[in-house]
Amino acid sequence: MNEHQRDRYSRQTIFAPFGEAGQARLLAACVVIVGCGANGSMMASTLARAGVGTLVIADRDFVELKNLQRQILFDEDDVARGTPKAIAAAEKLRRANSSIQIEGIVTDVNAENIEDLIAGATLVMDGTDNFETRFLINDACVKHSIPWVYAGAVASYGMTMTIVPRETACLRCVFSRAPAPGTLPTCDTAGIIPPIVNVMASIASAEAIKFIAGAGTRNAGIINVDLWDNSYESFAIARRDDCPACGHAPRKFEYLDGERGGTMTAFLCGRNAIQVNPGRGHTLDLTALAGRLREVGKVAENEYLLRFEADRYEITIFPDARAIIKGTDDAAVARSVYAKYVGV
Repeated sequence: MNEHQRDRYSRQTIFAPFGEAGQARLLAACVVIVGCGANGSMMASTLARAGVGTLVIADRDFVELKNLQRQILFDEDDVARGTPKAIAAAEKLRRANSSIQIEGIVTDVNAENIEDLIAGATLVMDGTDNFETRFLINDACVKHSIPWVYAGAVASYGMTMTIVPRETACLRCVFSRAPAPGTLPTCDTAGIIPPIVNVMASIASAEAIKFIAGAGTRNAGIINVDLWDNSYESFAIARRDDCPACGHAPRKFEYLDGERGGTMTAFLCGRNAIQVNPGRGHTLDLTALAGRLREVGKVAENEYLLRFEADRYEITIFPDARAIIKGTDDAAVARSVYAKYVGV
């Protein structure tokens, strides 16, 4: 390390179990964070400030007022500008640590792009809000032997699991398939308090730092925390021989291969909104589209997205032809609205 790095990270390196050797490993590491909402923004802030050398932040969404209650990287200016979360996060973190590489990618992480996204990563962090994407992360990381950290929080409780392919159980050892829609609480139905986000993201970030540094005692199962009743539990999890992703039988990556999931629509937690994604290979000229849509509704645009209001819907459209349809939780209605106004 040079003198600038020694000064910046001095409060970490004087922690004897970590030291300069641990810091050097962090500086050489690449971490990909999938999703930059509550957990993702907290993890991104922690790891950027800790000195992870390359940080890639991928998120499909943009900043809204309701995010500010718990998503620490964003502010009211981001809301006013309609800034995509990945871009806003990268902008903020470059001002906090200009000596590392930070890339914000506005994209819907799916089976078509996840392998390219995580290629070369030291570690992948889960900042998502749905099990379909988490199973996709699990498939891709197990296939390519890339460790990843699962983390989730809702209401006052949360859960995290550190997954090292061929060493620990994977997510599908615990959950054989995604829970059926409506069976689990969400931030829309149960709410969420900010402290549980801070706790779970901090535990997950500590797991990432320990793994990269090759020091400390890593979580070997599931950690479950509930701040409302002050409970902290840790459960050991064994690998399943019959696990479709990491078991001894011929491995099947059902989410990565499109046998499960891969839908064109996705419900967005707590938003009364549906994302419609026409898939790879589409590019929209947002300025030209804005010109057409101004004849039928209210339009605002920036370099990252176009926002359009008509009837009772608010439609946010991205250059890759993805759109978030706000005002419905019905996928069929969302697809109809998309076809009516975007038409790709």
